[in-house]
Amino acid sequence: MASMAVQLLGFFLGLLGFLGTVVATVLPHWRSMAHVGSNIITATAYMKGLWMECVWHSTGIYQCELHRSLLALPPDLQAARALMVLSCITSTLAALVSVMGMKCTHFANGSSVKIVLVLSGGICFLCAGLLCLVTVSWTTNDVILDFYDPFLHSGMKYEIGLAVYVGFASACLK
Repeated sequence: MASMAVQLLGFFLGLLGFLGTVVATVLPHWRSMAHVGSNIITATAYMKGLWMECVWHSTGIYQCELHRSLLALPPDLQAARALMVLSCITSTLAALVSVMGMKCTHFANGSSVKIVLVLSGGICFLCAGLLCLVTVSWTTNDVILDFYDPFLHSGMKYEIGLAVYVGFASACLK
């Protein structure tokens, strides 16, 4: 009974991590405009995500524009997109495989296949978490390096956005 509870807890934590990864992938808040130097008082806030760039005006208008060309994107953004999508796909596979191998399901009852399925699902969840963690760590490093770059104008500096923090949390849950 205790191992079934542990399996359920692990499955639901992995599922919560999967939902966090999907939210982090879709949100346009990977980089948020930093208000430093003479740029403190501004009427707009800029945010960059994996799929779009957004502007929030002080009047309450929120405008987003999708990245038009895949070939025009920087290589790090292309890699981040690929890794996050791969993390979402791996999490989906992990959830499907884990459900079939859990003790609370009747699939392959009494067979050694259940152990292989639940272990495979757990390994897939770990791999998905690692893919997400690599992506958000890479983005965090890139944002911090750009922020402290003395040759970059202060009006073009970005901070770590909310989606990166969601990505860190979801990677830890998997």
